[in-house]
Amino acid sequence: MPGEYSVSLDKIIENLSLSVIYTPKDVTEIYITTQDVNRPGLMLAGYKEYFDPRRVQFLGLAELEYVKSRGDISRQIMENFFAQEPALVIFTRGLIIEDYILELARKYEVPVVSSNDSTSGCMSATISYLGVELAPRITRHGVLVEVYGEGVLLLGDSGVGKSETALELIKRGHRLIADDAVEIRRVSDKTLVGSAPDNIRHFIELRGVGVINARRLFGIGSVKLTEKIDMIVNMEPWDSDKNYDRLGLDNEVMKILGIEIPVTTVPVKPGRNLSIIIEAAAMNNRQKKMGYNAARELLHKLGIEDDEPRKVELEFWQDE
Repeated sequence: MPGEYSVSLDKIIENLSLSVIYTPKDVTEIYITTQDVNRPGLMLAGYKEYFDPRRVQFLGLAELEYVKSRGDISRQIMENFFAQEPALVIFTRGLIIEDYILELARKYEVPVVSSNDSTSGCMSATISYLGVELAPRITRHGVLVEVYGEGVLLLGDSGVGKSETALELIKRGHRLIADDAVEIRRVSDKTLVGSAPDNIRHFIELRGVGVINARRLFGIGSVKLTEKIDMIVNMEPWDSDKNYDRLGLDNEVMKILGIEIPVTTVPVKPGRNLSIIIEAAAMNNRQKKMGYNAARELLHKLGIEDDEPRKVELEFWQDE
């Protein structure tokens, strides 16, 4: 969703180790609003259609050598380019920028930075960084933990025991990503990544105890900044009238930002060890991704033909 989010130039410079050549104003006041980047070869050759000035533009050895080869019209080519007022121009390979190019940058107030990396390498790093920073996102109530390398999003009504379960998982060697509020970003067509808002990162709220800092109590190994969301565990109070899935043949999913995430519903009641159940669910989810389904193997051993798996799409959780 171009333009919905933005990232300031100072963060781009810091994360990509860029050098500032010229900026018309403070780098904290310059924003990039699109994930797309561009090598403006066609633009330099005179084809202006479809040129998007919002994109970060990369000028490497090939572009500069082409401009230099045009002789007397080199300056006019670069002026036509800077006149489009691109949001940011990155010169790669640590190339020397000629004085007339900097004059044009100042004339049209175009930010110019430099990288010592190759053009392809710098573009790849920029695409990866902008893909996360400008990704479509939502923030919802829940708890995100890493269990055996699987990102498990715990959902359920307030007071069902999500934070307490996360605490037990931390004590068992797993890691906390976010408690109470989870910021979910769609970083690709197949991947959701969750993190905690900066102001509540590493904190857990426990009713009757208060707020604790997981990192301070259990050490740096107990927390993680981000994690891919591999599955959802929907925790709900035990309902004796409800028929819970005992085999796991049906594929329950929730669609978040257009991506389907597998769901396991875990009924909660006194006496159930939820942390061990979630550990087993995480390992079972990994096995399913690798092509093994224990329920189908059991039915096969019993000589029972199972039907085609049913996909059941659940409603997204409600805000509390």
